[in-house]
Amino acid sequence: MHHRPMKPSDIRQCIDLLANNPVIGPRFGALIHDLPEVWLGLLEGSFHAAHVFFADKNPGTPICLAGISVAVSDSFLLEMKTPPHFWAGPEIARRIIAGKSPILNDKEFREANSRGGLNLVCLENCLRPGFSANGELPRYIMSAFIQTHRGYLWKEIIANQPESSARLDFLINTGALVWDPVTNSYSPTLREDAETLVNKPHIFGIPREREQSSQRAWAGTWAGALFDYHAPILEFNQSEQRVLGFALSGATDEYLASALGTSLSTIKKTWVSIYGRACKHLPALVSGPDDLEAAPNGRGREKRRHLLSYLREHPEELRPYSRKLLPQTPRQAH
Repeated sequence: MHHRPMKPSDIRQCIDLLANNPVIGPRFGALIHDLPEVWLGLLEGSFHAAHVFFADKNPGTPICLAGISVAVSDSFLLEMKTPPHFWAGPEIARRIIAGKSPILNDKEFREANSRGGLNLVCLENCLRPGFSANGELPRYIMSAFIQTHRGYLWKEIIANQPESSARLDFLINTGALVWDPVTNSYSPTLREDAETLVNKPHIFGIPREREQSSQRAWAGTWAGALFDYHAPILEFNQSEQRVLGFALSGATDEYLASALGTSLSTIKKTWVSIYGRACKHLPALVSGPDDLEAAPNGRGREKRRHLLSYLREHPEELRPYSRKLLPQTPRQAH
């Protein structure tokens, strides 16, 4: 198994997966024809997490699963939880087409991720026929989901609306709760059988306060991993975050310059700034500020290795945030 970020060239194949699914396709109806433009806009817009999954790395291997997650406004989440319920994917597409997108823009996202918290809605997560029996796939998908979504200040996470009782069982087994409009709260108990439930709009998810009130129960689960948030302390700006994001995948400075459309000298200056911030806020993380422009070999290579290792454990440092809205607490290592 492997996965990668969704590309514009993947969209047509992804939409075909949805359209040909006998349960999910009808949820969209005629909207399916507008979905390529909607998804393309999501890839080019503010926060999203869009990935495609493959069963192997052979060239030409078809996409076996595609998924998109978006951060939505509090008002839209309230609408989702208020009867009559609706299918999230089609409704979000409909509103985007009408110019009334419920998805947070960049500024709203940074502010909510700094104070208050974010609402995550997982849109379609459609599996290609023939892969449902692959026991490795659900575990791999969950691992990839956690890797992608760690480090954000999530307030509530809404799972995708599954198309089968087997997919619904998987959600329940990973800790998701069903929203009960009768009690206006999440519940571990289904009021209807799974086959009935998946054929009408429903909501599975978990709020932060539920996880916080059951810390022992959630320890080691996907909920525990995603709600384990620490405010960033290194204060990287967006340009520095982009460089570090590429560097985490092992990119060289030459590749960084090409991928970011800038010069090698600009990349090296960005590293100077990065190390300077690290020295200021976590001096034990990297060595002193002297010789910071050295090529990444010897001491420079070791310094970079230590920093990137820290960032893999603290993804919040590379997430969008508003510095002025972060809690004004003493800066210390965490």
